[in-house]
Amino acid sequence: MHVEPVEPLRDKLRAFAFALGLHALVVLSLLVGLWWTHETRPVSMPGPVIEATLVGPTSAPKSRAGVARPKPAPPKPEPPTPVPPKPEPPKPEPPKPEPAKAEPQKPTPAEVQRQDLIEQERIAAVAEQKAEQEQKKEQEEKHRKEQVLLDEEQKKKQLKEEQLKQLADIRKQREAAEKTVKDEQKRLKTIEDRNSQQKAEQAQPVAEHESEKAQTGAGGKDDDASARYVAAIQASVTQNWNRPDSAQMGLLCSINITQIPGGDLISVTVGSPCNADEATRTSIEQAVRKAAPLPYQGFEKVFQRSVKLNFRYNGEG
Repeated sequence: MHVEPVEPLRDKLRAFAFALGLHALVVLSLLVGLWWTHETRPVSMPGPVIEATLVGPTSAPKSRAGVARPKPAPPKPEPPTPVPPKPEPPKPEPPKPEPAKAEPQKPTPAEVQRQDLIEQERIAAVAEQKAEQEQKKEQEEKHRKEQVLLDEEQKKKQLKEEQLKQLADIRKQREAAEKTVKDEQKRLKTIEDRNSQQKAEQAQPVAEHESEKAQTGAGGKDDDASARYVAAIQASVTQNWNRPDSAQMGLLCSINITQIPGGDLISVTVGSPCNADEATRTSIEQAVRKAAPLPYQGFEKVFQRSVKLNFRYNGEG
């Protein structure tokens, strides 16, 4: 296929300048022609017409006055009007050749092989990336399951520790209860021994018996059962008293106790007279609460809802 060369820009400019000069020359010729054919008017001077006779070899007609008239000069021929040349029409520019469309070249076998290799590498890279993502997901799922197992083991361990702690607390409470039972049995045995001793002392003279009743704190006005009941309560309170360092010898305090059948304590207050400080008063009240339930079995007939005791401390024990 033959491709015509494209006309350069310089040749186009040169042709344009030539056409412009040609048109200017044509316009200038038209203007000159118009000026050349312009009609000139004759000059007419003022005054009478002058008639003259030309003297020469040839005769000339005379005027009325006998004066020969000159022959008029022949009119000058008018110059021909120049005909302007017809402008040549501008030459049409040759059509620009369209750029030839390049036909698609068929890829060579080497290029096809290279493209196949690139596509295979891309597919392999995508497959490898997908495999890595799957492996990462599996590892995350495995780690999550391991974390769940660890959390469950931790919860089981905490629950076991709590159960062991509860068992230890129950064991301590049971030991404390057993100790309380033993102390109560010991206290009851002491009371029984004291009651047996009091029964043995009942055979003594009346004067000696009245003196013994005065020592129980009942004022010597109650019978033997009431005196033994009050003495049992007083002994139980004394055994449970934790003496503070501020307790002084010669201590005497009145205790007001309110209870129900069975010996369960309702209230306790330290009244007057009482020569103890606040810490000692509090320790006496705590001793009464620790002694509860107060002695009741064997003293049902002489049970008193309100009991007033005289708590003494002479420096012994």
